[in-house]
Amino acid sequence: MQIRPAAASDFDAWLPLWRGYCAALGGEVSDEVTRGVWQRILAPDQQIWCLVACIDGKPVGIAVYVLHLHTWSLKTVCYLEDLFVAPEARGSGAARALIEELVALGKRNDWRRVYWHTEEHNYRARTLYDRIVPKTNKIRYDIDL
Repeated sequence: MQIRPAAASDFDAWLPLWRGYCAALGGEVSDEVTRGVWQRILAPDQQIWCLVACIDGKPVGIAVYVLHLHTWSLKTVCYLEDLFVAPEARGSGAARALIEELVALGKRNDWRRVYWHTEEHNYRARTLYDRIVPKTNKIRYDIDL
């Protein structure tokens, strides 16, 4: 298992993982937005990045994350926005390896925390997440604009 930053040459492998992630959440993201997200991931002036999990050199998982400021610390916070592993690679340790690499990256760069959300009914992922860290008691509210 290799975890590395996404590179421009990864687009063809990233795209089905991205689409699989969106489909798993019951969402549909336009081609325009998909291309824009990929461009942001690669742009050095954006606060969004992607780690790729590879098995035998083939990308099988992605972790798209956003860095942002917040008001309770002067340290940067990392939001793990999108985490997905191809169905055929589930159980390989790719998701855990992506999270562990993101945590290691945060420690090296002195971030305050890494956090993420998941659906309550996402039991398979929650089984992993609960082994990594206890869930918080936070409840999220969304206002779509």
